[in-house]
Amino acid sequence: MKVNLNFTNKGQIAIDNFDNSELIEIFSRYMKTLTKQFAIETTVPVEANPNISEEGLLRVSLANVNCDVNIFFKELGKDIKVPLKKRLDKNGKLDGVFKLEVVE
Repeated sequence: MKVNLNFTNKGQIAIDNFDNSELIEIFSRYMKTLTKQFAIETTVPVEANPNISEEGLLRVSLANVNCDVNIFFKELGKDIKVPLKKRLDKNGKLDGVFKLEVVE
């Protein structure tokens, strides 16, 4: 299964402060941590995400999905705010970071 994480306007502002490899590493690490609670395998393919900030989306591959995908990504959305907020200015609020789109 493949999903796209489409960044919201505020999410786009936050990810613009990171380079591509940092975003892949951050999202991969946070998803790996969540897989300890959810029965799902996730990967962020580097070749499918050549320019995350410019495209405004992150492509993720899922395998062995034995949980509610929406709940998994809802939890990821809450957790991922922590590293993204660190590079926003002090007044920058970060609500929803991305919206989930199931591709296949």
